[in-house]
Amino acid sequence: MRSSHHGPRIGAARRGAARVVVEIHANDPISRAGAAHHLCQYPGIALSDENRPEGVAVAVVIAEAVDEAVLQTLRRLTRGGLGNVVLVVGRIRESQLLEVVECGVGTILWRHEADAARLLQGVLAAARGDGNLPTDLLGRLLTQVGRMQRSAAEGTAVPVGLSERETDVLRLVADGLDTAEIAARLSYSERTVKNVLHGLTSRLHLRNRAHAVAYALREGYI
Repeated sequence: MRSSHHGPRIGAARRGAARVVVEIHANDPISRAGAAHHLCQYPGIALSDENRPEGVAVAVVIAEAVDEAVLQTLRRLTRGGLGNVVLVVGRIRESQLLEVVECGVGTILWRHEADAARLLQGVLAAARGDGNLPTDLLGRLLTQVGRMQRSAAEGTAVPVGLSERETDVLRLVADGLDTAEIAARLSYSERTVKNVLHGLTSRLHLRNRAHAVAYALREGYI
């Protein structure tokens, strides 16, 4: 898959420290141009330059369906150190959903719903490390993990790995709450919530919040 880069905006982006630098990956030029057009409307977003790719904060991967080429792109991006990936997809099979999440994708948007506002929201959520899954996809993820749990051998001991506080935070992440909402619900600071999530994802070698939720569900914590 190829990426779309718009060099003329890089100078301004580099001067504005608060800007989120975005790299767009898509097979067809119409999708690349459309995403670039939407994102360039916002002063807080800059598109990366293929000759100066450093500083990329978020990669947007656009595809009609998830195939092996898409999965390879996702793996390459996340294994290359880019942990903030937005997948804009037309359709995804249930069997692929957990694999996509385990590739490190924390934000997924349906292609038919990815207007300018939702694309921007997804990019900013990924840049913050919050991530976001459509409600129906989250439901499918829960169903898939539940099926995996039921098929596991009976009598397996509950693994030790998550504290009560980590479990409370992940349960609210699974309910779709963002960092500020979790902090308010649990009477924590936002920094505490971020530290809890960072600590458990680092300790358990999980890629992002969605992966952490999948882990907690699969292991029976939530």
